[in-house]
Amino acid sequence: MRLRKKWWARPEMEASPLCITNPSEYKGKWKEVFTNNNDIYLELGCGRGEFVLQSALKNPDKNYIAIDLKDEVVVLALRKIVEAEIDNVRTVPLQIAFINEIFDKDEVSRIYINFCNPWPKDRHKKRRLTHTKFLNKYKEFLKSKSQIWFKTDDDELFIESQEYFAECGFEIKYITYDLHNSGFEGNIVTEYEKKFSDQGVKIKFLIAERI
Repeated sequence: MRLRKKWWARPEMEASPLCITNPSEYKGKWKEVFTNNNDIYLELGCGRGEFVLQSALKNPDKNYIAIDLKDEVVVLALRKIVEAEIDNVRTVPLQIAFINEIFDKDEVSRIYINFCNPWPKDRHKKRRLTHTKFLNKYKEFLKSKSQIWFKTDDDELFIESQEYFAECGFEIKYITYDLHNSGFEGNIVTEYEKKFSDQGVKIKFLIAERI
C-alpha cells in the first residue's frame, strides 16, 4: 500500500534527538551519538519500526540504527521508540544506496535485512539490498566477523542472495528454508513475516558472516 506524503513528518523528525536527519555528519562518530561503546546494529528498511523496537528492548546493551527512505514510515518508527522511552535506537531517513557515506571503517557490528524488495526482473536485480553492489558497500564499514541476518519470503531472491554473499567473501553460518519450524532461537517476527506466515508461506533465513 502506497503511503500518502505526510508534510508534517520531516519537522517532527527534525525536532527529535532520536532521529538523525543529517547522518553524514556523524560518520565515524556514532558512538558519540549513543554516548557508549556498545556494538552498533543496523536495520536496513525498518518500516514502521516494530522489529527494531523489540530488538532494542531485548538487547539494551546494543545500539540500533533503523534506516528507511520514506519519512512517512520513519516517523512512525520514531514514535514507537519515543513512546517506549528507550535510548539505544536512532532512526535515520536515508536512501540505502548512500549507506557507506554515513559509516566509517569497522563502525558497524551487524546488519538486519528483513523482507526487502525482491526486484525479480533481471534489469532491476542490482537494486536488491543483498546484491553484490550493496554487499561491497557494507564491507566498507562492517567489522571483521560481523554478520548480516537476512529474512525473506521470496525463493529466487534467497537462492541468488547466497551466490551474492559467496562472491563478496561472506560465509553462510546458518541457513534454513523454514525458519518457524527450524528451532532457531532469537527470531523476532516482523509485520511482513507474520503476514506471509499466516498465508502459509515458509520464511527463509540465513546468517552470513564477513570473513
